[in-house]
Amino acid sequence: MRTCKLIFYMCISLAFLLINAGCNDKQTSMRDTYAFNFRLAESHPMSHPTAKADLEFAKRIEKETDGRIKIMVYPDQGLGTEPQVIEQVQFGAIDFTRVSIANLVETVPDLYVLQLPYLYEGREHMWRVLESDIGDELLEGVGDYGFVGLTWFDAGSRGFYTRDRPIRKLADLEGLTIRLMENTLMMEMSEAMGFTGILKPYGEVYSLIQKGDADGAENNFSSYLTQSHYQVARYYTMDEHLRIPEILIGSKRALANLSEEDWAIIRKVAKETTVYQKILWSNMERDAKEQLIEEGVEIVELEDRSAFVQAVQPVYDNYEEQYGELIRRIQAK
Repeated sequence: MRTCKLIFYMCISLAFLLINAGCNDKQTSMRDTYAFNFRLAESHPMSHPTAKADLEFAKRIEKETDGRIKIMVYPDQGLGTEPQVIEQVQFGAIDFTRVSIANLVETVPDLYVLQLPYLYEGREHMWRVLESDIGDELLEGVGDYGFVGLTWFDAGSRGFYTRDRPIRKLADLEGLTIRLMENTLMMEMSEAMGFTGILKPYGEVYSLIQKGDADGAENNFSSYLTQSHYQVARYYTMDEHLRIPEILIGSKRALANLSEEDWAIIRKVAKETTVYQKILWSNMERDAKEQLIEEGVEIVELEDRSAFVQAVQPVYDNYEEQYGELIRRIQAK
């Protein structure tokens, strides 16, 4: 009987050894397949152009590195809000993220200039700037704050939308109360343009307008549509007062062990992904505009916005000492 039990336990032990050996072989194989496993934080849902671009970036990186680098995309604030994620990337807890410049300027003040109202003549002008030496300098500059600047993404332009009347000229803004993005610069803009700006959470915009606590708000076509703000504010003016780009960044600390060859691949793929993201954004913007027209929204396209541009000159005067030279370089592109 003892002999039988001994043989039984020896068989069990041998089985465990074989299983563990197989697991170790599998783990070794996984390590060989993915030399690096990284995480990329995204605040938008996977249906959004930037999230789709993140996923394309990750797929191309894996392909270009023959599977040595694996990047998992976490959409829909899966790793935290943008301000939270920025801090984690800075300290190396998260490897990559895509964020709005509006959220990054608190950590990287050099990018503040890109939020100035009416900075660009239009979309083409913005991309001439971002894809020039200016854009490259700004990407490189985030390195001083613990990040690696990889590329820019499109986030469209922002326009005013109102409840009771359309905005066709600067004077139409007088006396209105407009909910603004929670940003000091936006309040400076409202003062210069002659309307009352209020800083309220984004989630309160619909009820603010519905209850009459605000006459309107401002945002891009997509947000105006998806958040159903068009139901309470039926007039949208395409003044393009803001074009705030988004940025794909990495963590200097978390990515310190990458080779020069890997960095070259990552930078190349990032730039290629921008081309893809710009197409996705343009398509989404076009579709949103068409749907809004079908919903009966009156869309005002300004033929001349020179009065709007002149009105915010005092805002530029406030930042002349700090950003004057850079502003002129941007305007000259």
